[in-house]
Amino acid sequence: MNNYDLIIIGAGPAALTASVYASRYKVNHVVIGQNMGGMMTQAHKICNWPGEKEISGFDLGIKMKEHAESYGAKIIETKVSQIRKVDNLFIADVDGVEYSAPTILLATGTIHHSLGLPNENKYLGHGLSYCATCDAMFFRNKNVGVIGGGNSALTAALHLAEIASKVYLIVRRDSFRGDPVWIEQAENNNKIEIIFNTNVSEMIGEKKLEAIKLDKEHNNSDQLLIDGLFVEIGSSPQTEFFDALKIDIDPQNYINVSADQATNIPGIYAAGDITGGSNQLHQVITACAEGAVAASSIFKYLQKIKA
Repeated sequence: MNNYDLIIIGAGPAALTASVYASRYKVNHVVIGQNMGGMMTQAHKICNWPGEKEISGFDLGIKMKEHAESYGAKIIETKVSQIRKVDNLFIADVDGVEYSAPTILLATGTIHHSLGLPNENKYLGHGLSYCATCDAMFFRNKNVGVIGGGNSALTAALHLAEIASKVYLIVRRDSFRGDPVWIEQAENNNKIEIIFNTNVSEMIGEKKLEAIKLDKEHNNSDQLLIDGLFVEIGSSPQTEFFDALKIDIDPQNYINVSADQATNIPGIYAAGDITGGSNQLHQVITACAEGAVAASSIFKYLQKIKA
């Protein structure tokens, strides 16, 4: 058994910030997360992080990881399969190895929504992607589509417009839900063609994606010939693997937390996009703030139970 004071589950900005603070509080901890940097790494540009006028999500994630490691943090890049409570300890099962601690911080963030279309998985990696930052370079001088109407779709379209020949931005509603600055840039980019009030109903292609079918005609056709399709339609909190802990969640499955980031279960805290905190402003800066608050609260909690 690997024993710690704190197990941080997740590897995004909330988790890595919590690690920095935990190290400064001399809290013996381990960070366990599969996607280092979290969904932040998929952001083409982050322009609202203080001190950085513009930085890619990937680069910011690397900086946060290096910062945490500079304080001696132990970071394990893998997935936790189960969390259970035994007496006064929480046990995390990781690839057949058990890690225990009296406190745990859940910072697993969110996962992308899929379209739910037949054979969708068939095209994943063969024209279909959920990460423009990861895969845009494969579509240089090609025609691509982006599905979504929020900031992730808008920024993905703008990133792809720097690389692809043509970008179709397909929005199921009659307007965008993103920030005005991204909407203005997308509307003024001559490589981006916006298609409102439309859904993708089918993916077409033998070995790879060759076209998509729309539920209404666009330019006298219900098909678009494209080489790639990027799905940017939101995300859901990753809460499934700790259902047995009976943590209080809201109707959208976000974890309910108090001002100190504590859950309804003593010793369990949560931070970042997985929570309904920070007025549900799911941003890197709020994730970091919640991670910092959680680490401070955990330090105080540990002092209390050890007294």
